[in-house]
Amino acid sequence: MPITLNLRQAIIQRMQDKTPEELRDVIDDSIGAEERVLPGLGVLFELIWQHTGDETKQELVQTLQQHLPH
Repeated sequence: MPITLNLRQAIIQRMQDKTPEELRDVIDDSIGAEERVLPGLGVLFELIWQHTGDETKQELVQTLQQHLPH
């Protein structure tokens, strides 16, 4: 029986075993790139959010709010 991966699992699997520098490169290269990379950034952000404390979450939200058009 073939294994079916969903998009989230495929992205996580692709990022496994990357060094911090490689992960940073993936993120930097994805910012401002084609819209097709946005789901990957979303999965990475989801992982960050799930494993981040409330203080850091608040900082992220404040940064986002400051940079959204008013």
